[in-house]
Amino acid sequence: MTATMTDVPPPAAPKVKGSGGPRSRSTLTRALLYTFFGLLLLSLVRVITDADQLTSAGQIAASLGLAVPIGLAALAGLWSERAGVINIGLEGMMILGTFGAGWLGWQTSPWLGLLCGVGFGVIGGLIHGLATITFGVDHIVSGVAVNLLALGATQYLAKIFFAGGEAQAKGGNPKQSPSSEALPDFSVAGISDGLSSIEKHHWFFVSDLAGILGGLVTHLSVVTIIAALLVVATWWVLWRTSFGLRLRSCGENPIAAESLGVNVYTYKYAAVAISGGLAGLGGAFLALVTSHIYLEGQTGGRGYIGLAAMIFGNWRPGGLAMGAGLFGFSDALQLRNGGTVVHALLLLLFILLLLLAAWKGYRKAWLQSGLSALTAAAVLVWYLTTDEVPSDFVGATPYFVTLLVLSLSAQRLRMPRANGMRYHKGQGK
Repeated sequence: MTATMTDVPPPAAPKVKGSGGPRSRSTLTRALLYTFFGLLLLSLVRVITDADQLTSAGQIAASLGLAVPIGLAALAGLWSERAGVINIGLEGMMILGTFGAGWLGWQTSPWLGLLCGVGFGVIGGLIHGLATITFGVDHIVSGVAVNLLALGATQYLAKIFFAGGEAQAKGGNPKQSPSSEALPDFSVAGISDGLSSIEKHHWFFVSDLAGILGGLVTHLSVVTIIAALLVVATWWVLWRTSFGLRLRSCGENPIAAESLGVNVYTYKYAAVAISGGLAGLGGAFLALVTSHIYLEGQTGGRGYIGLAAMIFGNWRPGGLAMGAGLFGFSDALQLRNGGTVVHALLLLLFILLLLLAAWKGYRKAWLQSGLSALTAAAVLVWYLTTDEVPSDFVGATPYFVTLLVLSLSAQRLRMPRANGMRYHKGQGK
């Protein structure tokens, strides 16, 4: 026999937990331990290989600059997918952001250009939302269409706005905009110089810590600060407010959310609009902070890498920030230092694979342990028999890191249950 609806008590409403709970403290402790252990390994590799650039302030500052657009793209994907909308169109929304920032930035001020980049990204997000939420188009198809549409539209508009008149006189052409003014950056007076002095001594761990902290407080762009605040704000809104609880319920079970009075369409549209705006901000960062111009092909696939960072972070703000930092670090290594320092990372990879083999052996996963040990041995042979990594491999370092971390973290991932599902109002009745 089946019970009637009146026989079953309604489920208790989920409670919004405070930030000081035991789970939050254990997560923070675990993150601090991982950070400490990672820095210890980097320090050890730096001392053994004499690759002082691994933890230098310049390397960290470059990594941060490269991580910000990836992190903003990952944050954009988080907002959309937590509401149940897969957003493959992040790359296109970033492209729209670069164009909007470059177009208005050189004519007025970089601040207005920044806002225009966000606005153009919102337009891209709403187009994706209209296709997927209202018309029920497959999310992947719609995302690819947004990418193609954004690329074609910006190429066409660039020929109109940058290839003649005043724009051309100031350095514009069909593939780039005239240069805009720079957004402000700052260094923390006193602290930056003191950390630089400690770094130059090359002490084990202490100088490495000083180099990392120095890179975080030297020539810091104001948009980087905004991006960091957005990560914290996203965590607070999505996990500590009723708005965030309702939005996440749309990504887990929209039919149940509707039965509790949630306007699912409204929350999904809000999510894709915020997602587009964040992706547009990432594109604006590239146009106004990294290069001060709009340039065709400027995003370089960062929207897709942002998606990988989001998945690596298990659809959580802290995890995706770590993923973006990792990808930014690997990208900065190959851009600044070439094959010599990347060669030093082979030793780090050997140590990590060895630890993974030991852990899998402890868990009695003998096949995975053996494969990790064999791979570690191959990496060690590569490290000992060469002095520099080939340039082709160096250029592929960020993409190799992307594949490696996704493969290692795949078993612990849990995406929102209704992510990518078509939803129509009233379908649960």
